[in-house]
Amino acid sequence: MQLGMVGLGKMGANMTTRLINGGHHVVVTDREPDAIASAAARGARPAKSLDELVECLDTPRAVWVMVPSGAATESVISQLASRVHENDIVVDGGNSNYKDTLRRSESLSRDGIHLVDVGTSGGVWGLTEGYSLMVGGDVGAVERLRPVLETLAPTPEHGWGRVGPSGAGHFVKMIHNGIEYGMMQAYAEGFEVLKRKESFGLDVHQIAEIWRHGSVVRSWLLDLTARALETDPNLSNIQGWVADSGEGRWSVAEAIDLDVPAPVMTMSLLMRFVSRQDDSFAAKMLAAMRNQFGGHALKKND
Repeated sequence: MQLGMVGLGKMGANMTTRLINGGHHVVVTDREPDAIASAAARGARPAKSLDELVECLDTPRAVWVMVPSGAATESVISQLASRVHENDIVVDGGNSNYKDTLRRSESLSRDGIHLVDVGTSGGVWGLTEGYSLMVGGDVGAVERLRPVLETLAPTPEHGWGRVGPSGAGHFVKMIHNGIEYGMMQAYAEGFEVLKRKESFGLDVHQIAEIWRHGSVVRSWLLDLTARALETDPNLSNIQGWVADSGEGRWSVAEAIDLDVPAPVMTMSLLMRFVSRQDDSFAAKMLAAMRNQFGGHALKKND
């Protein structure tokens, strides 16, 4: 199948490579000329602009947008809207807020353009392992993309599927990331407890390796945890500062809107905020209150 790819960051570049290796004809463009040249060296057809990319594609076209969510995605899809035509497909493979996807889909549909949203999971491992693809969009449009989706997925039969209309793919990916936050927090807390039990001299990497096989808590996240502990058991070269992409926040907000209790997702998000506080005023207040009502000792700055 012929496909246009807009955005050649690490994931976009890896997806392009996987598609080329799968026999697809991919036309690429990016704001960085070096990224275009690199993709061309791997077999993609280069395009210097969106106009050139659209002109290179046979109709009906399919253009996959793989740029950061928010303003970048809004800009690219807006520009494509004036260049593609009825029955063309625009794919948003980034982690957009599903409410933005619904709005964009409604706008594009007025001109007969299909918006397919593909929540994508797999990160840097997707090139070799395949991507988990949560797809939202018109049934016919998704079917037209089937060859591409089957190539990007771990296997043609597994790891991808249409989950609903436009917006559903990004919604499912949002909740996926909320669950991921909770799983990561549980592993992090458990390993910290193990590490603190100094009297046993526990080897946390060994324990991770034991749990990877046969344990009910085995998972790909645990595989990656073991990998990290193997090279640096004390994580001495890592600062305990954890970012969030925004989807955890959206998941928690959605749970509140739907009156669904989601304490694990919520607390795991809040713990990421805690990780960014070098000097927490709230923690100081807690210490001060304990001192006031119970005379508990205070640790003071030198």
